Amino acid sequence: MSKPTQERKSVGRRDFLRGLGAGAVGGAAAVAVPMTGEALADSENNDEKRKARYKESDHVKRYYSVNRYPS
Repeated sequence: MSKPTQERKSVGRRDFLRGLGAGAVGGAAAVAVPMTGEALADSENNDEKRKARYKESDHVKRYYSVNRYPS
């Protein structure tokens, strides 16, 4: 047992794990916050949403043939 008159100088296992968990949550929050602002800045207008994006180029056709997708 620890003596109540003396301060503990070492960090216990449970205190260490508690601090580690709090640091992970804080780090994840710091990473997630800037991503939400970037997503709003990159919004597309209606014309960009409706344009055709998929182009079946030669390398795409080759990928389909190598992986045996039906034509």
